[in-house]
Amino acid sequence: MKEKLPSGIQSTFVNRVGWASTYMKKAGLLEATRWGFYQITERGKDLLKKQPKAINVKLLKQYPEFLEFQQLKGTRSGGKRVESKGTSGVSVAPPSEALESAYENLRDELADKLLGKLKETSPSFFERVVVELLVKIGYGGSRVDAGKVIGKSGDGGIDGIIKEDKLGLDVVYIQAKRWDNNPVGRPDVMQFAEALQAQRANKGIFITVLAWALTRT
Repeated sequence: MKEKLPSGIQSTFVNRVGWASTYMKKAGLLEATRWGFYQITERGKDLLKKQPKAINVKLLKQYPEFLEFQQLKGTRSGGKRVESKGTSGVSVAPPSEALESAYENLRDELADKLLGKLKETSPSFFERVVVELLVKIGYGGSRVDAGKVIGKSGDGGIDGIIKEDKLGLDVVYIQAKRWDNNPVGRPDVMQFAEALQAQRANKGIFITVLAWALTRT
């Protein structure tokens, strides 16, 4: 339990539990209910009824979703995968590719966790995160006060604004939506376009927790 990875940051136990949950989730045996909590799926229950001796990668390969997950990892480096035979005769990736693949997996897992966390936050917090994110990626230049959250009851479909120049003459209007059980569709985008017209705006950004798109009028 006290053993650490070579980096010394995380324990080996926590790391392996994390990978195990990720692999079983990709295979459809587990599903995340909220941050740090998992529950077994019907597929997982069916597997347990068969009383497998071990749940490992070989067993998980029977599920198409897990195979797709593995194939996706193999195509991230431009579709090139070079493998060598270890002493056990099992194909293993070279150290450089293994490190790259591990980095990609960790980044994807972190992205999943961040998205899950954002879905649990309050609407006002989510709107503030969106405005700060847009400022960080360059909207409004280097001005610290470029972004402002204005979302509230009766906001007319505008959650925030970003001033792209010091005089505030060039303004980007923002609408932030969280994509949960009810996907964001065409009516939501059209409502935002109408809100932009009401503001006589030239630029607007419609962003959700999963994707964002630039809207110009």
